[in-house]
Amino acid sequence: MRNDLLAASRDRLLTLLTERSFEKREVTLASGKKSNFYVDCKQTTLDAEGHLLVGRLLFHEIQRRERESGVRYGGVGGLTLGADPMASAVSMTSALAGAPIPAFIVRKEPKGHGTAAYIEGMKNLPPGTRVAIVEDVVTTGGSAEKAILRAREAGFVVDLVLGLVDRLEGGRQALEQIDVRLITLFTRTDFMPDEDTI
Repeated sequence: MRNDLLAASRDRLLTLLTERSFEKREVTLASGKKSNFYVDCKQTTLDAEGHLLVGRLLFHEIQRRERESGVRYGGVGGLTLGADPMASAVSMTSALAGAPIPAFIVRKEPKGHGTAAYIEGMKNLPPGTRVAIVEDVVTTGGSAEKAILRAREAGFVVDLVLGLVDRLEGGRQALEQIDVRLITLFTRTDFMPDEDTI
């Protein structure tokens, strides 16, 4: 993919995230921490243009990782709900590029009937498949870790998490402790200077 298209896509995605997803206000995060800013990426990933940009940029990161490491990723997914549109976007983009990567969804609780499975889309992913986990906002890494655990329990190889925004609050280090590399498109410093955060 052309570098100018990637740069323009990244700039446009940052604009959309800033306009639609970033809010400077007091919140309690899923981790229980208090913060003075919030990034609701679903407002961008569920937008048609945002969906397209996320798919393009994250698929590019998967391809770059494949070239660097010599491995192939055969699936992309993450913990519902934030990861769902991201995985869908990457999967669709990969199919359009002629290198299809199936998407999967990791449930927070096992399915209440039938298979009682944690993962939807298993029939598209043979055991031993190397998969990438996607996450919209990385704080402590807890949500990504849950998805990684479930994917590994299902027999998949997981060594990569792709995120949209890293809040720079320990998530990268936590994921490194379980032998997973984190690549994010943006960090909190793309939205506000460090001295303004709590």
